[in-house]
Amino acid sequence: MFDVIPAIDLIDGACVRLTKGDYSRKKVYSGDPLEVAKAYEAIGLRRLHLVDLDGARSGGIVNHKVLERIATQTGLIVDFGGGIKRDEDIKQAFECGAAMVTGGSIAVKDPERFLGWLKTYGPQRIILGADVSDGFVAVSGWQEASEVTGEQLILSYAKEGLKKVISTEISRDGMLSGPSFELYASITEALDDQGFTDLELIASGGVSCFDDLLKLEAQGLSGVIVGKAIYEGRITLEKIAEFQRSCNPDV
Repeated sequence: MFDVIPAIDLIDGACVRLTKGDYSRKKVYSGDPLEVAKAYEAIGLRRLHLVDLDGARSGGIVNHKVLERIATQTGLIVDFGGGIKRDEDIKQAFECGAAMVTGGSIAVKDPERFLGWLKTYGPQRIILGADVSDGFVAVSGWQEASEVTGEQLILSYAKEGLKKVISTEISRDGMLSGPSFELYASITEALDDQGFTDLELIASGGVSCFDDLLKLEAQGLSGVIVGKAIYEGRITLEKIAEFQRSCNPDV
C-alpha cells in the first residue's frame, strides 16, 4: 500500500503554498478549497492532507469551517493539522470531520498531552508531524527550532505505540527540487534497527516529478504528500490516478 496524498494548505480560507515555510513567500492557487478537494476525489484519490497555516502560526484552529465543508461534501479521508495545541482543538478537529489529526509542535512542547491524545484516540487517528531543518525538528509553524532531531522524536513516540508519521524536510518544501531521500532512508533504518517495521512513514516536501513518487515507493514508504508539483503542473492528476491504482489495485 502506497498513498499519494494531495495537500491543501490554507491561509484566509484559500489554497496556498509557501516556500520553505516562509509566510512572506506565499502563492495563492485557488480561493475554493472544496472544489480542489473534489477534483482530487474525482480522479480516485482517497486521502487529503489539510493544513491550517493560519492556525499553525496563531496557536489555535482558524480554518475549521473549511475542514467541515470538505469532510461533509466529499468522501476523502482527511488528516488535519495546524494550530492543534489544546484538548479543545483536537476535539474540534474531529467534530468537524477530520479522520486523523497531525500534531507537530505539541509533540515537542507538550509530550504528555500528545501521549494522552495517542492513548485516547488511538494510533490510527493520531499522526506525528516530524518536520526538520538541518536535522532538528521545527515547531510553531516552522518558525522555531527545537533541540530534538527527527529520528529522536519519532523513536520516542514509536516506543509509546505511535504508528503514523509525516516527515518534511523544510529546506525542500515548495522548492520542487526533489524529496530528501537520504532523510527517509535514515529514519527507516533507525526504525528497523529498533524493530518498528510496521510504522507508516509518509514523505513530504520537494516532490518535483513523477519519478520522485516511484523512488519513494521503492524506499518502502507508506505514502507521499504532494502539493506544489500538482498546482504547477509538474505531475498531472491523470498520472497520479494511474499510479495510485497500480499501487493499490484492491482499493
